Amino acid sequence: MKKLDILAAVLVAVGGINWGLVAAAEFDLVATLVGLEFGEMNAVSRVVYGLVGASAVYQIAQQHAIRRRWSRDLRVATA
Repeated sequence: MKKLDILAAVLVAVGGINWGLVAAAEFDLVATLVGLEFGEMNAVSRVVYGLVGASAVYQIAQQHAIRRRWSRDLRVATA
């Protein structure tokens, strides 16, 4: 499960960075990486955006379990 936690965190970070770039510089990193212009979408970009969204939902739904898995404090792990 820790590997899934890491993957979800990376995808949420990528999504956050992408939205920050969109807001600050009108630059869509995902579109650029898949060879598109700003605002364009194809199947690959839709999959990436879908995975970012699913990762955010996973982190919201599993936040307490993630905290327990990664905690070194036994009080958190057993709470």
